[in-house]
Amino acid sequence: MTSEVPPPALRPAPSASGVRLTSRTALVTGGGSGIGKACAAALAAAGATVHVVDRDAEAAERVAAAIGGVAHVADLADPAVIDTLPSGIDILVNNAGLQHVAPLTEFPPERFAHIQQVMVTAPFLLMRRCLPYMYARGWGRIINISSVHGLRASAYKAAYVTAKHALEGLSKVAALEGAPRGVTSNCVNPGYVRTPLVENQIRDQAAAHGISRADVLADVLLTRSPIKRLLEADEVASAALWLCADHSSYITGASLPLDGGWGAN
Repeated sequence: MTSEVPPPALRPAPSASGVRLTSRTALVTGGGSGIGKACAAALAAAGATVHVVDRDAEAAERVAAAIGGVAHVADLADPAVIDTLPSGIDILVNNAGLQHVAPLTEFPPERFAHIQQVMVTAPFLLMRRCLPYMYARGWGRIINISSVHGLRASAYKAAYVTAKHALEGLSKVAALEGAPRGVTSNCVNPGYVRTPLVENQIRDQAAAHGISRADVLADVLLTRSPIKRLLEADEVASAALWLCADHSSYITGASLPLDGGWGAN
């Protein structure tokens, strides 16, 4: 297959129509780029005050300046950093993550542990820190940016798949405990999203296999997805914003697939 994959149709930026968050404060991890950046922008557009957390100081400050938010430089691999972040949070978006690809027999144990720290332990500690404030206010939203890999597995991604499956369980526990207190907890499960991380994967695989980027998309990344295009970060942000609305208050403990039909295939 050598035909080029057409570019995605242009879409408007996420709309805050019907979602008003002017009295709310949000915290978004990994908010300096990709999905986190899009979520921060969508929440700010709906009126929320947004704390942008990223280990890249320049990226965090750039996004915060653009949306009128507050930047925090933090490496979530360090548990002690959690106590430096604000606790008066109405909307917690656990988005920060990283990837490492290797067979189980060659997967570095220290890399596996690092990924669990960032993608499981940090969300747990942030929930533990922010939930008392949500409970006291009788309202809260926990949005966990999971993945299709929180529901499905792929070879060579042991740490990432393990972390996303763990995040799914953590989200459900938070949903059960938060339900009587007006707090919902849900996962958003995107497939491959057009982010710098994925664009770099496409470039590297095209070079390694001597094929076009379009062939990497269609025959490697999207082989299990009936919809043959990358998901855009603003589409994920729109789903996260929708889960913050009052009309979504009955949805909790759920996993919302944005996978192009991957799970049906």
